[in-house]
Amino acid sequence: MNKVIRIGTRASKLALWQAEHIAELIKPSGYRTELVPMETKGDKILDVSIAKIGSKGVFTEEIEAMLLDGSIDIAVHSAKDLSSTLPEELELIAFTEREPVNDVVLSRRGGVDLTHDRLRIGTSATRRVAFVKHFYPQLTTVSIRGNLQTRIAKLESGECDALLLAYAGVHRMGFDNLIVEKIPTSYFVPAVGQGSIAIECHKKLAFEKKEVIRRWVNHEETENCVRAERAFLKTLQGGCSIPAFGYAHYEENLITLKAGIISLDGQRVVKIKKSSSLNDIKALGESVGHDVLQSGGREILQEIRHKMALQ
Repeated sequence: MNKVIRIGTRASKLALWQAEHIAELIKPSGYRTELVPMETKGDKILDVSIAKIGSKGVFTEEIEAMLLDGSIDIAVHSAKDLSSTLPEELELIAFTEREPVNDVVLSRRGGVDLTHDRLRIGTSATRRVAFVKHFYPQLTTVSIRGNLQTRIAKLESGECDALLLAYAGVHRMGFDNLIVEKIPTSYFVPAVGQGSIAIECHKKLAFEKKEVIRRWVNHEETENCVRAERAFLKTLQGGCSIPAFGYAHYEENLITLKAGIISLDGQRVVKIKKSSSLNDIKALGESVGHDVLQSGGREILQEIRHKMALQ
């Protein structure tokens, strides 16, 4: 039997850290691992927003092509970068234990107050831009893309006063010292899948390799939560450039999902919160998705897609 698992990954420092983390988790199984780094469309095109590049597969398309042609066994993704719909031949088989899901503010300035300060805050995510406009209208958002080191370099050079990023990536790269605020998820709801690493493979991958990944990598509680969130996103037919948000967590024997969508200008927010048993994870996500669409989310989505088509 081939005792090597070939791991496809983006070539950024954070993506490589994540792939190496997966390799370490697999190591006790007796399987060897081989990293296969590559650049994706989202890594190459840095002068326009992700929304303008296209919402599907911006960070995954090239890696998924290698899964389809058998060049790699598994792909390692930030779960939040995944499209809500995967190619028919592929599947997600594991999710790592989740880091704190919060968005965080990074700055060299002490005592940053998002509520009162007039700051230029760097972010490229449509959800974060819309939330900033909604909760902190006095702030100016500056579109900043690139890997984490590039964004921090832009902060250092004065292109913005602060950065708005996911805690998980900042922590994994060792930049905790720059965090000046961790924004509560009670109102600044994270992206679907934020904080977890997802493993994708071909449905025809050898059973033994799938079993190794499931046993050594998957964290069941995280998997249940992220699958509920992804069922919501799929109901909206949303990609990673749509300003949708969703966060599921355990409350005793139930899973509670809070999810919704916000207009690009931050003026309208549709948010639904529901709980269900662990037996109805997919149904929970779909139910919340349908409620969001029926509560004004459909109109917001149509408006967003119309604006994107004009760009």
